[in-house]
Amino acid sequence: MTSWTPQQAALQEILQTIHESTDTRNAAVQRTITHKLNNFTRAPDYVAYLAYILSSMPQEEDRIRTIAGYLLKNNARLILRASPEVLTFVKSAVLVAFNDPSIMIRNAAAQDIVAFLGILEPKNWPECLQQLVHLLDAPNADQQEAAFNVLEKACEDYPRKLDVEINGTWPLEYMIPKFIVLSEHPSSKMRAHAIACLSYFVPIGCQSLFVHIDTFIACLFKRASDEDSAVRRHVCQALVLLLASRPEKLMPEMANVAEYMLYSTKDKQENVALEACEFWLTFAEDPDLAPYLHPLLGKVAPVLLDCMVYSEDDLLWLQGDEEDAAVPDKETDIKPRHYGGKSHGFEREVNGDDGGPKRVGAYGEELDEGEDDDDYDLDDDEEFAEEMSTEWNLRKCAAAALDVLAVRFGADLLNVLLEPLKTKLWSDDWLQRESGILALGAMAEGCIDAIEPHLPTLVPYLINTLNDPKPLVRSITCWTLGRYASWCTQPISDDHKNTFFVPILEGLLRMVLDNNKRVQEAGCSAFATLEEDAGPELAPYLEPVLKNLVFAFDKYQHKNMLILYDAVGTLADAVGTALQNPTYVEILMPPLLKRWSKLKDDDDDLIPLLECLASVTIAIGPAFLPYAGPIFDRCHTIVHTSLLQYQAYQQNPEMDEPDRSFLVVALDLLSGLTQGLGMALEPHIARSQPSLLQLLTVCLKHPHAAVRQSGYALVGDTAMNCFPLLRPHVSAIMQELISQLDPEPKVEFISACNNAAWAVGEIALRYGRDDAEFQQWVHPLVSRLIPILLHPKAPRSLHENAAVSIGRIGLMHPGLVAPLLPEFAQAWCQALYEIRDNEEKDSAFRGLCTLVQTNPAGITKSLLWFCNAIVRWNQPSAELNSMFQTLLNGFKQHDAVGWAAQVATFPPVIQERLATRYGV
Repeated sequence: MTSWTPQQAALQEILQTIHESTDTRNAAVQRTITHKLNNFTRAPDYVAYLAYILSSMPQEEDRIRTIAGYLLKNNARLILRASPEVLTFVKSAVLVAFNDPSIMIRNAAAQDIVAFLGILEPKNWPECLQQLVHLLDAPNADQQEAAFNVLEKACEDYPRKLDVEINGTWPLEYMIPKFIVLSEHPSSKMRAHAIACLSYFVPIGCQSLFVHIDTFIACLFKRASDEDSAVRRHVCQALVLLLASRPEKLMPEMANVAEYMLYSTKDKQENVALEACEFWLTFAEDPDLAPYLHPLLGKVAPVLLDCMVYSEDDLLWLQGDEEDAAVPDKETDIKPRHYGGKSHGFEREVNGDDGGPKRVGAYGEELDEGEDDDDYDLDDDEEFAEEMSTEWNLRKCAAAALDVLAVRFGADLLNVLLEPLKTKLWSDDWLQRESGILALGAMAEGCIDAIEPHLPTLVPYLINTLNDPKPLVRSITCWTLGRYASWCTQPISDDHKNTFFVPILEGLLRMVLDNNKRVQEAGCSAFATLEEDAGPELAPYLEPVLKNLVFAFDKYQHKNMLILYDAVGTLADAVGTALQNPTYVEILMPPLLKRWSKLKDDDDDLIPLLECLASVTIAIGPAFLPYAGPIFDRCHTIVHTSLLQYQAYQQNPEMDEPDRSFLVVALDLLSGLTQGLGMALEPHIARSQPSLLQLLTVCLKHPHAAVRQSGYALVGDTAMNCFPLLRPHVSAIMQELISQLDPEPKVEFISACNNAAWAVGEIALRYGRDDAEFQQWVHPLVSRLIPILLHPKAPRSLHENAAVSIGRIGLMHPGLVAPLLPEFAQAWCQALYEIRDNEEKDSAFRGLCTLVQTNPAGITKSLLWFCNAIVRWNQPSAELNSMFQTLLNGFKQHDAVGWAAQVATFPPVIQERLATRYGV
């Protein structure tokens, strides 16, 4: 074959380890095996040994050779650092194995080919691509099918890598017409592969496909009524992809396409119906296509409504009728969580997910966006059952499509669905009722104005439905009530409160303590939504709410406990200082501390509990002091240990990287303690060894943005609440802080940069006016903050935080900042005029006014923006309002004629407010 040959001793060692790996009963053995397999990857020719076992050892059991094939796929990237001899051998060996008599070996080799072709890229392995295409004409049907299977996976995984010129020709110029011809093959498997391969080139705008686009669409119509469901599914998938990227090609035929898709959405085969249903979701999501979709609403919406009924398969997987509250969860029920860290200042959702626990959704559940399941696992079949209950299916797709249609068409959608919805909601069949309640929740966001007149009837109906004997009905009702919580919590009148708010509060609290785990989960999630919407309105009901939530601590299994922590933390955020009542503290703290004492420092469940406690400490404030000691000490230990672990990992990168979530969440709880207790924390901080504030300075150098983000939040909170303790460390902190201020941070660094920008302003305020120590940092800081403010691509939240900190530094050091005013005045006013009134904005504007007083000429070119920012205030503080009045009077008195002429050019609304409020 080639010049590479295996060393017998090494071959036997790898073979022996693979044999031992088949003993899955012994966890200790498995750990040792995993360690050995990981060590093998350091050998430069490990992949060649695996390829040799797969292709050249027929004396071994097929199972052993197949495991070698799977290991080869999982370690395929090692080929990039292999020698030319190893590379040549591996490429040749997997093609040999692809023709093995055993189906198991052929399948393993097929996966290896897909992996290597993607990593090496077809242009560096053209003979493989050539062989696969050649096999499509093989006399043996199995060979044809196997080759097409590999090609389909390659087209799906990396279509762009196939759309390239190789040795002067474009393979797709031959392959695409070939696929179109094969879409008429007598074998349904070959037809399905052909349509699938073609469809994957649609989203990438492949020219080789688009020159044949009309032929391709004609071939889709020809296959639309294929007797094979896999072919029909791929036809639907191709039409969805065409609608998303080349809708103009479908519009002339839209009447026929729509009829076909409606027909297919009702297909008996759910996988066909699901692909067809995706068509309506894609159609609804594109606002430019709304005029084409609107006339179809009357037909589409009722079909989607019917798709939302649980299928028999769903019900088999869900096993939803049991009272299972006392049944422990399996570990596979609990998805891994990534905690994102605390945001401060004007933080918009720039990083999307904050990593908090996912409140349950009735559709579109959090699908794991992880990599392909590359880990070779003999227990995959058992896990499949676990995934089935949350996977994307027809019901969820239809509900998601209805949600988007509601946002797009509002009342028009409700008009179409009013009668069918009534029929479902008042049906004797619980499955019909359940799907109607799901639809009502799905439409909540988009149709709220149209549904509102019906809510006085619907909300009592939903509250009553919480008594339904079927747990699946109770759980979906919780979700839908959560979708209407904002309407129920409006402080319209006592009558509204007693008729809607109190009953929904009582009803959801009952569901929190239901005897079915799915209902508990939905009830607790919906209750957390109600807490957010109700805010301080919940304060009068705190005692019964807390008693119910605390009771759940003893009732819940592992998975729902994580949602319960979220509900308690959200409650603390919602009611704030109302939680300081000693009665409430006595109800809440003992069970939290009981949970706290049970968990070890490296238990993943500690993360959501610390997160919950951070909210609780801020709300309870000084009343938390009796509990602070052990909590502070443990957070300090976690921070110290995490930093030591990370240091060890940096010195030895072959170790597993430590989980940063513990460090992030411990910093956030320390922030909560600082906000809640202020200087009362001094004895704890003073006796911490090593000093907490020294550890904090190390956190600001951490390579992970989430750690720096929480670190800067703690810097700012410490500055605000116990500045005397922070002051000796500011010099070291400032070096890191200044370097963190970046006008165009990577997306994952935005929140850390935001927190740093916010913390700067807090520190500046605490030093006070013209402080000599702080003066050394004014220019380095302002020279980083002004470019952020002026940068067109910087996120809006960063503009706002930079502007606030410039204002605050200006308030304290006007003499140093005022000369720079002309550079940033307009951008400063544009960044802050829209944000809500609060103390941060107030101090920033007092800073700007001080700068204008110091350098009046600096505002001349930005006067319109300055006046606009002034009149946009709703309730400025007395001090700030007086500063506005003084400045405006000064402008007018300095040059009355010039002032009048300039104001005359302002928009009428600004002129009117200046005259009414300030008499200028």
